[in-house]
Amino acid sequence: MRWLKAASPEQDVRNIMSRVLDNECFLTWSWPEGIQFVYIYKSRAGQELPVERITEKEMKLYTREEYKANAGYREIIDTIGRYVYRVYPCVREDGKLAVLYQENEENMIHVSTGKAKIYYSLKQRKGFFSKYKSVQMEIRPEVPVPKQVLCYVKKEGAYPAHKEDGTVFPFARDFEPGKNTLPEIEINKNDYLRIFFTDGKKYGEIYELIPE
Repeated sequence: MRWLKAASPEQDVRNIMSRVLDNECFLTWSWPEGIQFVYIYKSRAGQELPVERITEKEMKLYTREEYKANAGYREIIDTIGRYVYRVYPCVREDGKLAVLYQENEENMIHVSTGKAKIYYSLKQRKGFFSKYKSVQMEIRPEVPVPKQVLCYVKKEGAYPAHKEDGTVFPFARDFEPGKNTLPEIEINKNDYLRIFFTDGKKYGEIYELIPE
């Protein structure tokens, strides 16, 4: 895919807006004068690829005629979560389409299709005379979840009330949809664990963390 820098701000896509209704996402935007094609790039929020890594298979070509016929761009929603859409203008050069890299964010919009649920459970096992107990964590998300979204916190004497209420530990791998059973860990008998978002404000808009 060939990328070019826009010759002037007049080639920028602007005023992108979205509406989610039932199982459909609807986008509209202002077309630059003389632009007949755009590429639409969609990704999960926080997982956008840098421009140099975006290929044609990650984009959808959409024409001005299609936009007029459909009064915008419509897409069926089949997953839940928070997404980013970017609409890139295209020009034809030497018989081929080139994508114009737009440096501002006027062609970008965040769309929420609901919060994805992340269920989790902590199973403890301890011996009568041991100073330690084993804990096995099971995390069951509805969608893929990067490892940096979650952490677990250990506290002595009581369950931690929030992320800063104890010692924070990261997870070593990403979580796939469905059951993710982690290896048992051994902690002191008087220690307690709980799972939290690493950034509650950021990830709480995308996911819902539910103990079982």
